Amino acid sequence: MIDAPRQTKARFAIGDVLRHKLFDFRGVVFDIDPVFANSEEWYQSIPAEVRPRRDQPYYHLLAENEESSYVAYVSQQNLIDDNQGGPVDHPSLTELFEDYSDGRYRLRQGLTH
Repeated sequence: MIDAPRQTKARFAIGDVLRHKLFDFRGVVFDIDPVFANSEEWYQSIPAEVRPRRDQPYYHLLAENEESSYVAYVSQQNLIDDNQGGPVDHPSLTELFEDYSDGRYRLRQGLTH
């Protein structure tokens, strides 16, 4: 028998522009894991007092802050909409997304399932 995680519901979608609740960065969702799917080492590196639950969606973001652009992996509980902040400036954005409109990006044709 396979031990499957309980069902979770993603609050956000691919192409949404989001902001982290605790840290000063924002980004565009490019993938979603229904529950935590990163390494145990990564999970344990988060201080216990701010460590998010595993049983929730986790989002892969093309992220930016004042200093740099990078890829972030963030729990749903730590994200909020940032559709008023304008487009995101990330060098990989055009590889995955087409245009920015109404606070979100549209995935390039051929990249959808």
